Amino acid sequence: MKDTLQPGILAEFQFKVPPTKTVPALYPEAPEFQAMPAVFATGFHVGLMEWAALKALESHIEAGEGSLGIHIDVSHTAATLPGQTVTVSAECTKVEGRRITFKVKAHDGIDLIGEGVHQRMVVPWDRFKAKVNQKAAAAGVAGLD
Repeated sequence: MKDTLQPGILAEFQFKVPPTKTVPALYPEAPEFQAMPAVFATGFHVGLMEWAALKALESHIEAGEGSLGIHIDVSHTAATLPGQTVTVSAECTKVEGRRITFKVKAHDGIDLIGEGVHQRMVVPWDRFKAKVNQKAAAAGVAGLD
């Protein structure tokens, strides 16, 4: 991690919600989701907030490092329709060693659709992949390349 990673760094961008990011698209094999309205899904809403945090971190991470989402506590308070554009932001509020805390927020141009706190852990990818590959071997499933 670079020493430029400090509270106050901010990333903000816009994302036009496509039909593939609605509740029925979240788990197509789940009939319960298929019966729900085609609005922006909470699962994708959370992912969009993680994406904003990734963008905030990208110029502050060393080669061979990355970050993993380790905690999220956010609201999803308003429905957003496909075709609407969401503005999402992540502001670093705390750096505690490798644990980075962000204030995240999303607005669809009409409503604040969610906000909260997201934490990420900066990790060396080689060490993370080694642990995942050990788990994969123990589980008898394919590991990471």
